Amino acid sequence: MKNEFKVIADLIEKDKRVLDVGCSDGTLMKFLKDNKNVNIRGLEISKDKVQKCIAKGLTVIEGNAEKDLVQFPNKAFDYVILSQTLQAFLDPELVLNELLRVGKKAIVTIPNFGYWKVRFHLLTKGTMPITKTLPDMWYNTPNLHMCTIKDFVHFTRSRNFKIFKSLALNNDSISLINKSNLGFKNFFSDLGIFLIEK
Repeated sequence: MKNEFKVIADLIEKDKRVLDVGCSDGTLMKFLKDNKNVNIRGLEISKDKVQKCIAKGLTVIEGNAEKDLVQFPNKAFDYVILSQTLQAFLDPELVLNELLRVGKKAIVTIPNFGYWKVRFHLLTKGTMPITKTLPDMWYNTPNLHMCTIKDFVHFTRSRNFKIFKSLALNNDSISLINKSNLGFKNFFSDLGIFLIEK
């Protein structure tokens, strides 16, 4: 179980309605279902991964978040999760608005392009970095819009979204992000986790 998933689980109360957008093979969904007793659904673009979810007894719809979140009514879920997928959308702002329309709160995790190892790789090698949270080559990456923790915080503030909790992950270390340490966390964390509301 990824550390990120444990952090996400800690942000969700028991017995809630949850939608996992880009749920992949359902690992997080299964963990939440077993440990939090949530009523969970998934949305996944890959037919193969949808089959893997169904084989685990999970309820998943095959679909693209940019087009298919529209089918869900307003505030249909207590929480909507988007784990390391925001950067892969053509229109991340549209997706965030949809997450916050169908969910009362959204949990968004992003690989941090401001992480020092990413910066150092770019500086010393002059090529696109490959890390644990950014594992693909530049030519086959699904990532279209790379951002940093700082970018995401500034974006949410500019759209008047409320940030309930901002967490920085670096390997096994989890820490709070606040105004005074934003630059520091942006430099030393490879993943950001945000609990937000419109």
